Amino acid sequence: YLIGVGRYDVTGPVAQVNMMGYANPSQTAAGLHQRLYSRAFIVCNNGNSSCVVFVTVDSGMASQVVKLEVIKRLKEKYGQTRYTERNVVISGTHSHSGPAGFFQTMLVEVTSLGAIKQSTDSFIDGIVKSIDQAHSQMRRGSMHIGTDNVVEGNINRSPSAYLKNPLEERERYQYNTEQEMTMLKFKANNGDPIGMFTWYPVHCTSMNFSNQLLSSDNKGRASALFERMMRKSGEDRSGNKSTCGIPPRVKNCVGFGPGVDMFDSTDIIAKRQLETAKILYFNKYEQLVGEVSWVHQYVDMTNQSVQLDDGTNTTTCKPGMGYSFAAGTTDGAGAFNFVQSMTEGTPLWNAVRDDIIVKVVCSVPPPKEYYDCHHPKPVLLPTGYMDRPYAWHPTIVDVQMLRLGQLIIIAVPGEFTTMAGRRIKESVQNEAKAHGIHNAKVAGLSNVYTHYITTPEEYTAQRYEGASTIYGPHTFQAYQQKYTSLVESLILLPDSVAPGPSPADILNEQIELLPPPQPDSVPSGKSIGDVIDDVNGIFPQGAEISVTFYGANPRHNMKLGATYLAVQQLTNDTQWTDVFVDTDWETRFLWK
Repeated sequence: YLIGVGRYDVTGPVAQVNMMGYANPSQTAAGLHQRLYSRAFIVCNNGNSSCVVFVTVDSGMASQVVKLEVIKRLKEKYGQTRYTERNVVISGTHSHSGPAGFFQTMLVEVTSLGAIKQSTDSFIDGIVKSIDQAHSQMRRGSMHIGTDNVVEGNINRSPSAYLKNPLEERERYQYNTEQEMTMLKFKANNGDPIGMFTWYPVHCTSMNFSNQLLSSDNKGRASALFERMMRKSGEDRSGNKSTCGIPPRVKNCVGFGPGVDMFDSTDIIAKRQLETAKILYFNKYEQLVGEVSWVHQYVDMTNQSVQLDDGTNTTTCKPGMGYSFAAGTTDGAGAFNFVQSMTEGTPLWNAVRDDIIVKVVCSVPPPKEYYDCHHPKPVLLPTGYMDRPYAWHPTIVDVQMLRLGQLIIIAVPGEFTTMAGRRIKESVQNEAKAHGIHNAKVAGLSNVYTHYITTPEEYTAQRYEGASTIYGPHTFQAYQQKYTSLVESLILLPDSVAPGPSPADILNEQIELLPPPQPDSVPSGKSIGDVIDDVNGIFPQGAEISVTFYGANPRHNMKLGATYLAVQQLTNDTQWTDVFVDTDWETRFLWK
């Protein structure tokens, strides 16, 4: 194979912008914990005629408008057929501590006051540059795969919904979360390391909703640790990827990590992933052989025909969010009087929906059949009809898979629950095993964000995840049938699949209400860079060191590929050497 890897900074604005993930308007960035990166790999067959690209980004999720713009730039640079929407996957780690505003649908832009051009541009530029690096560094090499379990790396946030799945199905599994990490290792023909990617499903929210520092969270920390380890023995690139009781109110059941604070929890969960990744990378893997291929289709998810187990047919729905979406989750509580597991609306909130939301943002009111379609979800936000100032949810999604020898990467446009992920993985593997392919991996949060995908049984519980399964109770079966139907094409005839209806691209038509940064100013007699609170000359080992400067607003310069700070050591009488910069775990940059 021809193999290349690349990494580039996508951090974006680190101050005065809303952060993406918790939908909390008061969670505004005020500094930097760890820089965010795009990590890419390219694999081509030996004749360089069929290539696939996989990108994992330290962001809450992939964005449709970002992928569309990335593909435009790649086509301008490499021609119309080399890297396209069909063979490029962009996936998010699901950190909830990155900048918001990089979408083209209103629901996920409300708390960020619309689109944020700096966020969008940073992601687009950094993703393209990471792919450029991978393209320019391609070498002949081999691929290897390994799997092992991560010890105590995740928990199930909605175990009561999981219990809705059939007992005989649950008894096939020891845990109510997926424990397995899958590693993909790249090695040059001369034995040199090229890179490594891992997938392990854990919600990347060790940094909680009180955090105001941009952070790549536990996935980014694990990646940085592995990269630092490999740099000691030779440059390498690594990317980690994936994805209590149940009282009525989630505020009484708050999810915390295993550490004494969110920074400690981030470190602990990262190192648990790191230890398994090291075992796999150095000791536990087998070589992949076979073809490199891809399959992709745009699908309108609002009216997909679904055949049920009893032979009857039904359809998916136009998107909508349920009441329990507004209740939030155990790691990010919602507002007002909403609770989890609401299967009936209330007169008050139905009136708010019908008399305010529908009249203000819907060109056409939803019919009764729309609400019936979502049953037993009571729809709070009829986003499928909310079209002012533009669409509130996507309707066209990417259905995409990559083949790397005996491995299939199932790129799904949202967050699949544990059992939903197991089912679609099993369906794809069963379809592929006749062709000698037995490994499949779900890569969530890929290409476009459509919130959650629960099993039909979990949907009836209407916890946060079911309420956020936007295309109705049969969303999962629609995806399961579509992905399974494309397996044969992936293996035999990738070019035979119709492209499907193209999604809209409204990058230049979006609303951006975030005010621009004001001109920088300092008190009379002071200059930017002057020290306010200096450091001491001597510190005990392990002490925290803090220094305060008059500084410019970091929104004026995002320092992509650079740093806002450097900790230097005097290595001789005249030479200062950087020891840490702003992306290192040992530093934190705060701005106010």
